[in-house]
Amino acid sequence: MKKILIVEDEKDIHELIVYNLKQEGYELLSAFTGDEGLEKAISTKPDLILLDIMLPIMNGLDVCRELKANDKTTHIPIVMLSAKNEDVDIITGLELGADDYITKPFSPRVLIARIRTILRRGEQSKDTDSKVIKLGDLIIDVGRHEVLLNKKSVGLTLTEFQILIILANRPGWVYSRAQLIDELREGHHVITDRAIDVQITNLRKKLGEFGKYVETVRGVGYRMRENI
Repeated sequence: MKKILIVEDEKDIHELIVYNLKQEGYELLSAFTGDEGLEKAISTKPDLILLDIMLPIMNGLDVCRELKANDKTTHIPIVMLSAKNEDVDIITGLELGADDYITKPFSPRVLIARIRTILRRGEQSKDTDSKVIKLGDLIIDVGRHEVLLNKKSVGLTLTEFQILIILANRPGWVYSRAQLIDELREGHHVITDRAIDVQITNLRKKLGEFGKYVETVRGVGYRMRENI
């Protein structure tokens, strides 16, 4: 049974989420302030976190930042909940390492579909236990969800990890932003081209000097350099 932590202080929205996710058979944990959510995420290590941006005591963006900076929780996928349908909130959340977002008001069916997609992606990674991709000094162990660069671990979010696998599986092949969205969301176009650009930027930063091999093909998309 998958465990989901809901960090949401609005009573009506919290109850709506709990009711619908219980129907899907998920084990649920709740927190109503940012600091409480951070503490529960670290202590319980859920399979996914629904994290509101506007929270008392500690806002959701700060919680996300803390979780993604912690080696014990950086791998946990985060779906941000926001009452503001503004690019600045969405992009900030993605830059901090969130894997997806949904704006209020939202349909419970849409939320459930997003959760299923993200959890399924995590399971697909586990199903390929023996797969290891090697590109020069970069080693990607798909089953272990581990990336080593010059024998040092690189902490990536689930979305960054999936983008790296997509590009590394076919060096030299150019993926458009739309193709990357399709691969990541299985046809659910829930993020923008700009969001993909942010994930690529984050990935390059974390890969340091190796990041130069993740190339931009102007007017088309992105590729992993063929000769590394």
